[in-house]
Amino acid sequence: MDTLQNMRVFARVVESGSFTAAALSMNSSTGAMSRAVSELEEHLRTRLMTRSTRKLSLTTAGERYLKRCLQILADIDGAEEEASCAHEHPSGTLRMFSFASIGQHYVLPAIAQYRRQYPDVSVDLTLSQRMPDLFEGTSDVAIISAASLPDSEMVSQPLGATFSILCASPEYVRLQGMPERPADLAQHQCLTLHTPAFPANEWTLDGPDGVQTMNISGPVQVNIAESLAVAIREGLGIGMLPLYAAVEGLRNGSLVRILDQHILQKTNIYALYASRRFVDAKTRTWIDFLRTYLPAMIARDEAVLAHVASTKSVKADETFPPDFITMPSGQIS
Repeated sequence: MDTLQNMRVFARVVESGSFTAAALSMNSSTGAMSRAVSELEEHLRTRLMTRSTRKLSLTTAGERYLKRCLQILADIDGAEEEASCAHEHPSGTLRMFSFASIGQHYVLPAIAQYRRQYPDVSVDLTLSQRMPDLFEGTSDVAIISAASLPDSEMVSQPLGATFSILCASPEYVRLQGMPERPADLAQHQCLTLHTPAFPANEWTLDGPDGVQTMNISGPVQVNIAESLAVAIREGLGIGMLPLYAAVEGLRNGSLVRILDQHILQKTNIYALYASRRFVDAKTRTWIDFLRTYLPAMIARDEAVLAHVASTKSVKADETFPPDFITMPSGQIS
């Protein structure tokens, strides 16, 4: 029995969700997939998964075994890549996870620049609002935002820090007035953003009078910042947007900043990857690239915010200084 190959089959069946899908991805047959898992179960003398006509589900022993399998297979793949000089030349598919808003505003533009330097690397990017489980084996790197990280076996690389601001549409402000102090928000429609990083119905404002935490409620709650920006532009109320999701609206005048002496929900951006002995070239160079790229993009957005504040109003056709839109070169250390 080829134990290593059967471990690969077992992990692929779990990842794919069925023997048929696993067989297609491994250019094999459904029967061969089923036999490999059965051989593994017989060898271990324990059942790893429960089969039914509708779905597969892992037993408790199967869940534990899968986690160890993924670690072992990752180490073996890393060792093979290192032996074949993969650590010298980035290539293959980089499987990546990102929170949706960060992915849209920062990660996708970064991928475009990264691939200009490393065209042999292709990217499989998954966008979601849930916290990833890298032990599922579906991602090599995750880009997330959080106030802090819990203890885990993941390797974390801080990439920068950003914050959120309050915004409304010009029409909303014309009709409902401009809040002058945090307490005035109680008289306004407050739109809520539900993310893994912060509670949806709580705003923590940091301003000249210190930190104030407010419980808020409103007629609309969404879980994607870009969707909230649409609701704000439509005049539904005041909402909290991450700076990167608010910048374009501030630039073209479709959004105005509320309580411009206050920032909210300071957050850190991290790259996470599974702890293992070997880190392949595509993962290593991607993280090195982000360490240069992300801080430069955050600084650009903060510069736009400062420019908007200094001019008070920004026309849609206004031309910003070149350094506001210049992308970093992404030198790899």
